[in-house]
Amino acid sequence: EVQLVESGGGSVQVGGSLRLSCLLSGFDFDRHEVGWYRQAPGNSCDMVSILSTGGSTNYATSVEGRFTISQDKAKNVVYLQMNNLQPEDAAVYYCAAAGRGRSYLGRAYRLCPNEWNYWGQGTQVTVSS
Repeated sequence: EVQLVESGGGSVQVGGSLRLSCLLSGFDFDRHEVGWYRQAPGNSCDMVSILSTGGSTNYATSVEGRFTISQDKAKNVVYLQMNNLQPEDAAVYYCAAAGRGRSYLGRAYRLCPNEWNYWGQGTQVTVSS
């Protein structure tokens, strides 16, 4: 069974950086697509980035050039490096994984983490000016 645990959230000032981690167990990077989402209070969830099974990456326009998704297969971790953080980046960030061989890439923008096959409990990111 795939399980996901996020960590790395915290409070930073505008322009600062954080690196989020998603530790996955029971996971095969070659067969499971992984996504990062975020949700601010009162807002709907937003897709942030997708790491496809072939290693290709996709980003929301709002974070492209500032955020980077990557993986460490040896550690079973997917990272989200976030640079130049802005107040609008403040949210709870969730990691989600698709079932073996499945892909949500084509409709990821319309989904929330709990609509994927697996998701974590989230980690809070706060950005202060």
